[in-house]
Amino acid sequence: MTKSTPLIDIHRQSQGKIVEFAGYLMPLQYTGVMDEHAAVRSSVGLFDVSHMGEIKLTGPGALAAARRLVTNNVGALKDGQILYTPICYADGGIVDDCLVYRLGAEDVLVVVNASNIDKDHAWFVEQNGDRCVLTNASECYALIALQGPKASTVLAAVADKDVKAMPSFTALEITVGKVRCLASRTGYTGEDGYEIACAPADASRLWLTLMEAGKPHDIKPCGLGARDTLRLEAKLPLYGNDIDATTTPLEAGLGWTVKLKESDGDFIGRGPLVQQKKEGLKRKLVCLEMRSRGIARHGHTIHRAGGTGLGERVGQVTSGTTSPTLGKAIALGYVPTDLSEPGTRLMIDVRGKPVEAEVVKGPFYKRSY
Repeated sequence: MTKSTPLIDIHRQSQGKIVEFAGYLMPLQYTGVMDEHAAVRSSVGLFDVSHMGEIKLTGPGALAAARRLVTNNVGALKDGQILYTPICYADGGIVDDCLVYRLGAEDVLVVVNASNIDKDHAWFVEQNGDRCVLTNASECYALIALQGPKASTVLAAVADKDVKAMPSFTALEITVGKVRCLASRTGYTGEDGYEIACAPADASRLWLTLMEAGKPHDIKPCGLGARDTLRLEAKLPLYGNDIDATTTPLEAGLGWTVKLKESDGDFIGRGPLVQQKKEGLKRKLVCLEMRSRGIARHGHTIHRAGGTGLGERVGQVTSGTTSPTLGKAIALGYVPTDLSEPGTRLMIDVRGKPVEAEVVKGPFYKRSY
């Protein structure tokens, strides 16, 4: 059964193009992907991300349980801090990637991908034992992302606390208008911004308040299309495309989220990841820029360069698009480690046409402010 977020009526009233995504009816775009992408890069945009899932870990064992479930060191967090981390299976493959909020010594919130809510909750329950109380609280939250260089200015105009002073990856309880919220300085666009949670019944009021506050900065409502192009430019992985059960965090370039020192604590999948790091990676996720005409898409095969044709198949594209910011076709894909250095030339089979590509240093885009 397809679900709707609490903002579906607003999306329709705003002429959003509605599509089904991860079991939810969501806006793909409003005025167009290019227009919405540009608004976030230059000023500010607003996204409905209420389809994301929220799993609560509570009780005396909450922090210890969270540490065992994820690869990053939850034990290093202080109250109000957040970290990004993969969740791994016992073999080191990725269950999902998520944000972990330490709200208190016995209160942890994990925000997971919409397509993985039920799977992640079942995995947590299976691995938890009696360490803590686990609750799938996804129906208790609406989530709105305010993103872009002007995001802090817009939120500061309507929040009751100094949101501009919030460090990245921290959370703060605020009131926006008359809506009580949990604001985090996080996002999925490569820009500054906030992801703001509230009760579903308050979502429309929060959305309209933020849209009104953003008018002086030409705020635009944004859909899934711009969310995808923005995150790809910033080399932010998408579960199901760039990472999944067949990939490890080390292969995906997420080694900085994997704490392997014994002093950092144990977690599910640690042993295979220690071994993989010791033996060396056989493949890596790389950034690719197309050097001849053609757009690489998910599933297209990557080949060794062989004159003007396709050489030996060596990998596969996981994500690809035309970058609105760079004005060129870009992609992510896995290739053998010996072909992962920037400057390496490869060929991609784009619907039967050999298209030349070059490995480049990522991310494709990085904000300068």
